[in-house]
Amino acid sequence: MNYNSNPNVQSASRSSAREFDAGLQAHMQKVYKVMSFGLIVTAAVGMAIASSEVAINLIFGTPLQWVILFAPLAIIWFGFTPQRAHRMSTGQLRGIFYGLSALYGATFSILFLMFTGESLMRVFFITAGTFAAMSILGYTTKKDLTNMGAFLLMGLIGIIIASVVNIFIGSTMVSFVVSILGVLIFTLMTAFDTQRIKESYAYSHGDVANDKMATMGALSLYLNFIMLFQSLVHLMGQQR
Repeated sequence: MNYNSNPNVQSASRSSAREFDAGLQAHMQKVYKVMSFGLIVTAAVGMAIASSEVAINLIFGTPLQWVILFAPLAIIWFGFTPQRAHRMSTGQLRGIFYGLSALYGATFSILFLMFTGESLMRVFFITAGTFAAMSILGYTTKKDLTNMGAFLLMGLIGIIIASVVNIFIGSTMVSFVVSILGVLIFTLMTAFDTQRIKESYAYSHGDVANDKMATMGALSLYLNFIMLFQSLVHLMGQQR
C-alpha cells in the first residue's frame, strides 16, 4: 500500500506541518518580544543615568564603573551556560536577562553623554534596519550558515580582547578597527543566530524547554543588536 497517496496520511502530514509552522512563528515572536523588552530596559536605564548628575558622579570615576563594565561579561560567560539554564525556571532566566539589560544600560549611558541625541537616533534606525534585514535573511535562507560559526566566534573573541586592552591604552586606531570589525561580525552573527534559533525549535521539546530556548535566543540577538549599535555609534555618531 502506498501511504504517500493515502488521503488520511497526507491530511495528517499537512496538519502537522501547519502546527509546526504556527509553533515556530509563536516561538520566534516570543524571542523578539523578550529581546525588545531587554532593549527598552537598556535604553531606559541609560537615559536615566545620563540625565542624573548624582548617578553620573556615583558611577564614573569610581571603582563602581569597573564593576558595571565587566559584570555583564561575567554574567554572560558564567550565568547563561546550558547547565545553569536547565536548572533555572523561565522566570529566573528572564530575570537575569533583564538584569543584564539594565547593566548594559548603565554601561551605555556614557554614549548618551558623549554623542548627540539626534545622531544616536539616526544610528539606532540604521542598526534596526540592518538587524531586521539580516534576521530575515537568516530566517528565510536555505543556505546552511553553520560553517560561519567558527569564524564568527574567533572574530568575537578578538573584538573582546582588543576592546578590553584598548580600555587601558586608549588608541583611536584600535577603536576604529574594532568598530569596523564589530559591524561586520555582529551583522553576520544576526543572520547566523536567527537561523540557529529557528533550527533549534521543536514542538516535542515542550513549552518549558522552548520558553527557556526563546530567552537564550533573545539574549543572543539582543547582544548582536547592542554591539552593532555601539560599533556604528563610534563610526557614525556625532560627538557633543
